Amino acid sequence: MESRQDGRVWEAVGRLELSGRAFCTGALIEPRLVLTAAHCLFDPETGERVRAEDIQFLAGWRNGRAAAYRHVRKAEPHPEYDFAAASDASRVRVDIALLELQHPIQDGAIIPFETDARPETGASVGVVSYAHDRSEAPTLQELCSVLSRQQGVLVLSCSVDFGSSGSPVFSFESGSPRIVSVVSAKAEANGEPVSLGTSLAGPLAELRKIMDAPQGLRLNGTSSLRAGSRNTTTGAKFVKP
Repeated sequence: MESRQDGRVWEAVGRLELSGRAFCTGALIEPRLVLTAAHCLFDPETGERVRAEDIQFLAGWRNGRAAAYRHVRKAEPHPEYDFAAASDASRVRVDIALLELQHPIQDGAIIPFETDARPETGASVGVVSYAHDRSEAPTLQELCSVLSRQQGVLVLSCSVDFGSSGSPVFSFESGSPRIVSVVSAKAEANGEPVSLGTSLAGPLAELRKIMDAPQGLRLNGTSSLRAGSRNTTTGAKFVKP
């Protein structure tokens, strides 16, 4: 596990700088495509879309320097994602987005990650993120597990915090890290902290088609995701965006 903790393994995970005011985490899945959470593309104060040209991907950002800097040419949330909708499983299920970089990252040290089918309940996974307490380097948290899979949502025992939004969730069963989900929200289940992630299979395929189209589909949110106590069918209570 120590080799996986080495930041150099995670060069294709990067910080997403959003208008210079906030950040999320994203991961390179093709030389020109970054996977993240859809809610990262919205200003949490106004609910307005962040312009693609105001987003920058800092691959392998570590202690003030990145392995590669790229501006974003196009940013697309899943077409069913609604930033103004209630915090529930139907929203988490499609909380993913793809970013097309202005120029591909073609560096032998920055290798895009492959994606894989959603893991089974009980499977071990790991989250690599830039959370507020480790915002200067990509870090693999201690391995956690899949508590349940319901309605396209993964409930994970992984503890996440601000900056973890959009973080890739990795499975290591194939012998190399593969992305199996994206962190969408922080929640509680039975009084314990959990995180909620998307299931990639269907939503990611749909997003790829949109990115390949001449013009992508866009949705405009009208309000920010607020903390709440609404119980969902996942059995988890949303506590933070």
